[in-house]
Order: sequence, then structure tokens, then C-alpha cells
Amino acid sequence: MDQFAGPSQAVRCAPEIVRTANVVCTVADPVQDLSRALGDVDFDLVLLFVSPQADIAQIASRSIEVFNDSLVLGCTTAGELNCDGYSDGSIVAVGFPRAQFRARMLQVDDLGDYDAQTLIDRMIQGRNALMRDVPDWDYEFNFLMIDGLSRCEDKLTADLALGLGPVPLFGGSAGDGETFETTFLIANGKVLRNAAIVAQIRTICPIKVFKSDHLIPTEQRMVVTGAYPEQRLVYEINAEPAAREYARVLGKDPEQLDTFTFAAHPVVVRIGDQHHVRSIQKVAENGDLCFFSAIDEGLVLTLAEPLDMVEHLKQEMQALSVGGAPDTILACDCLLRKVEAEQKQIKGQISDILAKNRVVGFSTYGEQLNSMHVNQTLTGVAIYPPEHSTKTG
Repeated sequence: MDQFAGPSQAVRCAPEIVRTANVVCTVADPVQDLSRALGDVDFDLVLLFVSPQADIAQIASRSIEVFNDSLVLGCTTAGELNCDGYSDGSIVAVGFPRAQFRARMLQVDDLGDYDAQTLIDRMIQGRNALMRDVPDWDYEFNFLMIDGLSRCEDKLTADLALGLGPVPLFGGSAGDGETFETTFLIANGKVLRNAAIVAQIRTICPIKVFKSDHLIPTEQRMVVTGAYPEQRLVYEINAEPAAREYARVLGKDPEQLDTFTFAAHPVVVRIGDQHHVRSIQKVAENGDLCFFSAIDEGLVLTLAEPLDMVEHLKQEMQALSVGGAPDTILACDCLLRKVEAEQKQIKGQISDILAKNRVVGFSTYGEQLNSMHVNQTLTGVAIYPPEHSTKTG
């Protein structure tokens, strides 16, 4: 990595194809520092993953001044993934050079009031425009950022899936540290709430969109017998008060349930032939369980056990490097994975693996893959060097 002198101590992480940099969010002009660190490159798209400690309005307005010829999108985080791995209190910038990437934005201003067919039509139009722009480029993906407190991720991803065609989608829910009060998005200088952004990206670089978790279902099952689906609240499991019954199944005191308990003892649901995590966010004052994703009465919840997180992540990264290492991996990593790593005192080891494999992105309140909203998962795209560097747009 390259260190840049001065009070900002901005760091350029990846000087190859995709440019990435990070800076402490409290410096006087973090966006300008990030621009200098990224280098003198013509970017088609710049992504900003912003600590909730930062002045988000200032970051948004400054970004269109500094990156005035680029599409600039971003969100607040529950932590950042920078060139040192897990981080808090920083801003991460990811620059996609115009020589290898083209991007379009699909913006959803109000998650409570949008027309699904209009979004689908706009996705198709955006993809067609990119194909006309660089018809000789063969690879494309969609990157979604969405308000992590909207409780609309499940619906939006299901709606968007109808317009994806063969193009994969992944993404993450914007965060607010571990406060869970307010999350924001950035779209070309504007600060948005209760909104979503899809970056449609076409590239000369081979890509692989992936999903990874280290959880194995057990034989222990529970049935949701009382829920408020719109609020993602479960008030009854196995015909007993939800938190008390969950604690009983774990053999724990209901008064001692906390974020680490939920990270260490997640529940999964079976959809088709796959299991997907339905993480618990917290226990409400009345004993209800608040979930990060869709929940409903009659749903069968299966307790899951974690594999060795360090070894599992090593294997996943090795799999992505078969045939050649990625230039960069853009990733969305669930907050609960970081919580688990902290509690098990393996955060440093996980950070080393992420840094070694050039993983950048943010810690999320939830992750998306194609039509699914999931939790306690790592989703991302591995971006590889072009097979034929003479293919330029």
C-alpha cells in the first residue's frame, strides 16, 4: 500500500485496476484527501463507504465538487472494510476507472412508494444503454445499497429480480454503527433516507459475484407461532413468549440475551434446497424478538452452528483465486460477523485475510444476493484483471 504524507494520512490500497483508498473521517477535507490518494485517473464511478461519525451532508456535497466528472454513490456503515481489514471511523473510496468500467444509477427515492414495473423497465433501459456504450465488453453486475432501517430490503430485491435477466445483483444495507437510529445514502451530492441505489456496472474485467457464510444447520427447530411481519417482530415461538423460548432452547437466561448471543446462535430458514440466515437484531422491552429480515407466522427456524470462521474465510478466498487472484473484491459483510469475530478474539486474523485478498467495502445491517435479502453473510464481487487489455471503450 502507498502512504501519503500529511495530516490526513490518506492511504491508497489498490494501485492496479480498481483504485481504493481510505482516510480517517474526522480530517478537515476527507473527500479531497481520498481523491489525491486514488490518483489522477478518469473514474466513471466512485463509491464512498462512510462512517456514521462523519458529516454525511458535507461528504455528499464535497464529493460532486471533487469527483465532478464521475457518478458518486455511497452509504453510511456499521463499520468499514479498508486495506487493513475491519475498521471504524473511516471513509473508504472505491474508484472504477472509465477505461475498464461503465456505470448507470437506478435510484429509488421512497421505498414506501415506488412502482415495481417502472423500476424493472428502468433497469432494462440502463442495461441496454451500457451495452450500446461498450458492446465489446462482456461482464456486468448490479450493486445495491439500501436504507438498513427501512425493513424494505426483502420486497425491493424480490421486485428488482424480475428485471435482472442474466445479470447478478449483490449489495448491502446501510448501517449506523451499532446504534440502529439513522442510515443514509449518497447519490451524486444528495443525501437520501428510506431510499435505495442500484449501480449497474459493465466492465472489461471478468467478475464473480458470490455469497458466503460459515453456518451449518443443526437438528434443533422452532416454529414462529406469533409475528408482526411488517415490523419484523416475533412475539411467540413454539406457542411461548419469543425471547424466553429462544433462550430456553439455548439453555440461557432470557435476561442475558445480547448481540453476541444472536451472532453465536443464529437461526436459518430453508428456501428450496438452501438455508438462509434470519438474524435477530435485539430483544424488545416486551420480550419480542426483532429480526433483520423477513419473518412470518408458520416459519420454521433452525438453529445453526458456526464453523471455524478463520479457516472458512481462508477457503472462500482461496476458491475465488483459483486461476488467478482478483484485482479487488468489493464486499458487504454483516455486522454480526464482525461482532462474532470480536467476541471470539479473531478480529485481527479475519482482518489480515480480508486485507491480503484486497477486500474493500462495508459492514452492513443485511446483505442482498439476486432476489434474496440475507443476514450474517458476506456477499461481494471479485473483479479480475482483463483477459485482453486491448479491449478498451
